[in-house]
Amino acid sequence: MPAQDGEGCDGPARRFDDDLAGLDPHDPEARAFAEHLDRMERSGSKATVEGMLHGVEDFAQSANRTEGHRRVVAVVVVSLMLFGVLFTVYNAVAFVLDTFLG
Repeated sequence: MPAQDGEGCDGPARRFDDDLAGLDPHDPEARAFAEHLDRMERSGSKATVEGMLHGVEDFAQSANRTEGHRRVVAVVVVSLMLFGVLFTVYNAVAFVLDTFLG
């Protein structure tokens, strides 16, 4: 993970040295836990486009890591959101065409 916001070359693991005391900093599970702590303590604004897209990125990464029924639930949630967007766009286009050609 690239260094951000003054983090050391080891990323968020350096910020959580006290929480990860006694764990191998090169262990993938310890790194994943440090990244999890970093995501929990991140104070990015959700009121900006960047903040919202970052939330979508976190959801996509979490969905890609899941397996079994949790992955199915993530796929169903995304499918329902896409269906809602397509339904709304279809209704908006139909309304505009009906108004101007109607």
